[in-house]
Amino acid sequence: MNPYEKKRRWKFFLLIFAIVIGTASVFYSDFFVKKMEREEQLQFQLYVKVTEQSLAMYDDDRYTSLIDLIRTNTKLPVIMIDSEGAILSYQGLDSTKTNYEVEKQPNKTYDPGYFSRELRKMKKQHPPTPIIGLDGTRWYIYYKDSATLTQLRYFPYIQLGVIALFLLTAYVAFSSARKAEQDQVWVGMAKETAHQLGTPISSLMAWVELIKSRFDAEDDPLIAEMENDIKRLEVITDRFSKIGSKPIVVDHVVYTVIHNFVEYFKLRTSDKINFKITGDEQVRALLNVPLFDWVIENLLKNAANAIENEGDITINIIENLAKEEVFIDVTDTGKGIARSKFDAVFQPGYTTRKRGWGLGLSLTKRIIENYHNGQIFVKDSELGKGTTFRIILKSSITYEPTSNT
Repeated sequence: MNPYEKKRRWKFFLLIFAIVIGTASVFYSDFFVKKMEREEQLQFQLYVKVTEQSLAMYDDDRYTSLIDLIRTNTKLPVIMIDSEGAILSYQGLDSTKTNYEVEKQPNKTYDPGYFSRELRKMKKQHPPTPIIGLDGTRWYIYYKDSATLTQLRYFPYIQLGVIALFLLTAYVAFSSARKAEQDQVWVGMAKETAHQLGTPISSLMAWVELIKSRFDAEDDPLIAEMENDIKRLEVITDRFSKIGSKPIVVDHVVYTVIHNFVEYFKLRTSDKINFKITGDEQVRALLNVPLFDWVIENLLKNAANAIENEGDITINIIENLAKEEVFIDVTDTGKGIARSKFDAVFQPGYTTRKRGWGLGLSLTKRIIENYHNGQIFVKDSELGKGTTFRIILKSSITYEPTSNT
């Protein structure tokens, strides 16, 4: 299992663990909510019984005060209405909106609309309990959940939201810190590699010159190819030295840049692979050629490795005049990529090869996005038929180069 797959598996396990904790919290809170609902229902039933008893003993002053004390001790919001819908009594409502004696307490008001709103809420929450009133008609008592119960009902979701926000903030912060640390590692490794390659490359150049002079091999094609490879090593060294530095981008004909690299690359690849460059040959874009060659090299290497026997690699250059963009499609007839892996292939460490490091496409994405302000993605792929990678660059007419170190 490659590092990316391990990372994804750990993320999956952490996500499942978080879901289990969240679900347990919701169910645990729901248990208390239901328990409190039963308790409030019992309180309401007690209130109804006491009210009925007070009506039955309306003319008996011996127990009226005690019954009223028991009834008013219930904190539930309650409204009692007659058969015509007129409010007869209430309890547990906002006292600032239910005072009839406004003259005596001017800081309080009586709001009839408040009673109507509260009664509608009660009707939605619970069915009424009928009782027999003083005039022998049927009266109805309504109640609604207490403020504590309402808050408790929504509390687990608020709690989960806060936890989720905290985790998201922590994840973004740690990801940014990790990315910054990875960038420093990339830059350090790249510059050290460039430094280490410098001495042997200089030595190889000197040895080639010595062979040419000693064996009179100025026009030998093998020596010429050796020189091409040494120059290629110089380009690679230059690439590594540019990582973490501000690249210089210059206006180039895209077709020419790609053609020059393909001519070099195809001589070092199986002759069973056919390379084709199609599309607009005059499209221009601002490029850093050593870095852009690195992008094309990684894409062509992946395409060649995906072709098991023989096949085609096609590079198609398209100018999108409407958006002033340049599309570069690299298509192979290899084994293809599963749709679920379209994003994974650009992650560091992802590879399907036993000896691969899984860094090629990650570097490619970094070069295109950070140093050319472009995009790269898997445009299309089908298992057993091939893959198309698309690069999107701004045309040099409107492109204003910036760089991210």
